[in-house]
Amino acid sequence: MAIVAPSLRTWRQLTVWLHVLTSVGWMSLAAVMAVSLAFSATDPALRLGALETAHHLDQSLLAPLAVGSALTGIVLSSATAYGFFHHWWVTIKFAITIVQLYLGIFVLSNALDAARTTPEQAPSATGLVLGPALMASAIAFQAWLSVAKPWGRTPGTRRRRPPTGPRWVFAAAVVAVPLDLTAGLVLGQPRPLAAVLVLIVVLVHRARVLRRPARSSSDASSRPVRPRDATTRHSMPEGTPQTGSSTS
Repeated sequence: MAIVAPSLRTWRQLTVWLHVLTSVGWMSLAAVMAVSLAFSATDPALRLGALETAHHLDQSLLAPLAVGSALTGIVLSSATAYGFFHHWWVTIKFAITIVQLYLGIFVLSNALDAARTTPEQAPSATGLVLGPALMASAIAFQAWLSVAKPWGRTPGTRRRRPPTGPRWVFAAAVVAVPLDLTAGLVLGQPRPLAAVLVLIVVLVHRARVLRRPARSSSDASSRPVRPRDATTRHSMPEGTPQTGSSTS
């Protein structure tokens, strides 16, 4: 029996599912880190253990899930009619994601590492708790944006709607996320090589698609009408013979 490859719709649904899954995982880990660090702030005996736990969660799970959430979100924006800057809710989600990735990679991770290795130079306990707490709150706000889709379209939106991307775009994102997550668990630190590669390929493909000339209405109207088109048959007078039809 021949194996039927998953359709475009199936791969797109898998990408949406993976985006939701990684986003929820990202938010949950950030909330766990915030609560753990908050408890350790009131008990110095728990501080070192909480910092070690937060550091390992950040390196092995939170960072790969954050990259996976960002990758699938970017793919869903670039390979569908939503685009990046056609709707306010998509634009705001995109901006929040970029800020979160920057703060998570270059601020929170470095602060956790410094607090774990050189406690005398570590940020205050309030600062360490505030970072993951704000991160979880921002993801929750992004989830509301995805459900409510508020504020309509952005001004000056292009009339041409970006076309839906090919099946391989969604399949690449679906494959890249578990690869990077596995690498993070095995190595103990994030290695988003697959996500970066897929992101570059997807953005290059989108740029090439948008550079193609839009199909004009005159081109569509110049297509020859098939003799057996249903509208043609219905518009013919009753009793008129139909060319190409077979009789039994």
